[in-house]
Amino acid sequence: MEKIPPEIMAQVASYFQVLSEPTRLHILNLLQEGECSVGEIAQRCGYTAANISRHLSLMTKHGLLERRRQGTTVYYRIADPSVYALCELVCGNLARRLLQAAQVSGGWPQDASPLGHRGEP
Repeated sequence: MEKIPPEIMAQVASYFQVLSEPTRLHILNLLQEGECSVGEIAQRCGYTAANISRHLSLMTKHGLLERRRQGTTVYYRIADPSVYALCELVCGNLARRLLQAAQVSGGWPQDASPLGHRGEP
């Protein structure tokens, strides 16, 4: 990693912090299929529209998402597709580590599975 000024490091840390919340990762996963309204995202994630709107606002503020209004409906889409390359890198590495742990122990670690759900493959 090249030498990065401290003020830029703070912005990078904020970007990663946005990605550190499971609901936001779920939203990114949904939007990979294409643009969705707040209501569609809320329904598919199983949260209230108000809760999802808070996450969407933060993700938009950090440049991950773009929004457009059509009448009274707001639609969101991915603004920075490179986030998927980053997620693939992290998820791929994590999946390899989990598979290795499963092979060594003869099963999934007690608190982990390949999808992050306890006891579910």
